[in-house]
Amino acid sequence: MRAPARDAAVTVAGRRPAVRGALLALLAAVLFGASTPLVQRFGIGLGPFTTAALLYAGAALVGALSTRSVDREARLLRSDARRLLAVAASGAVVGPAALAWGLQRASATDVSLLLTLEVVFTALLARALYGESIDRRVAAAMALLVAGAVLLVARGHGAGASAAAGLVAIVVATAAWGLDNALSRALADRDPGQVVMAKAALGALASSLVALLFVEPLPGATAMLGLLAVGATGYGISLRFYLLAQRAFGAARTSSVFAFAPFIGAALAFALGDRSGDVFLVAGGALMLAGIVLHLSERHAHEHVHDALDHEHAHRHDDGHHQHAHPDMPDGAHSHPHAHRPTRHVHAHVPDAHHLHRH
Repeated sequence: MRAPARDAAVTVAGRRPAVRGALLALLAAVLFGASTPLVQRFGIGLGPFTTAALLYAGAALVGALSTRSVDREARLLRSDARRLLAVAASGAVVGPAALAWGLQRASATDVSLLLTLEVVFTALLARALYGESIDRRVAAAMALLVAGAVLLVARGHGAGASAAAGLVAIVVATAAWGLDNALSRALADRDPGQVVMAKAALGALASSLVALLFVEPLPGATAMLGLLAVGATGYGISLRFYLLAQRAFGAARTSSVFAFAPFIGAALAFALGDRSGDVFLVAGGALMLAGIVLHLSERHAHEHVHDALDHEHAHRHDDGHHQHAHPDMPDGAHSHPHAHRPTRHVHAHVPDAHHLHRH
């Protein structure tokens, strides 16, 4: 029989990472959401790959300045190279370029709200790659998100072929970022500064080469500095928070909280003078908001087994899952290779690094 005190400790430990993950994802959402109308404003007259290159050059600078000491975070490994290339290609080249192209043809409000589709792509890929659970509540939430997206695309079609094409490009961007989110889940336990720096530097380099290939116009000083600043905050710092949130409670749930970003972007677009809204925009946004709230109301608990596991990541010794001894016990988070013994217990949990079991 399990000791009640032990179960209580594990239950608290299971809830605390979810709260921490939600707060980190919300911070990431605020920064990224605010970036969308600003990318539209500073990217006027620029090619999509030039815009993407500047955004991720700013993000790379943030990553370089935020790497942690070797005893606090796990380092990137040579075996991570292929995954990093895939993450950079999808999330730092295709995603931002499609966003920039779409923003030049559709309203920032429409684009911001349609970015909510990233949740759907992330959840489906997280299910396929990691076995993260999708219950009836989450499935209903995704249906509401898709319904809202259909309304927005239909509204864009009514506004003309160019606007509709712009919104289709945004769907491509959300699919690319959904793939990025799912693939980067396996990198969430690495030093987030290193991951941001590597992904952003690769993306900025690749986008710059494509921009040169297509002879895209060079940016002026204002556009260049503006996009670098937006990239540093909305893509660099935001990505760091996003990776830490994924570490705490998984890819699908991080994307659910992050889905508030489009509404932040839509609000800022309105504040900056975008008055393109109508009843279809309101209806589509309401469906998407309902889907996000429904997704966030999920609670997941059942008896589960932890197999023996050897890995390395930043961890603490008050979370109910790290019971190994140290000659001199560290006070806070630290990183080193460590082993987990097999165990079976029941508590509310999320698909973090220790709860990737199949359902």
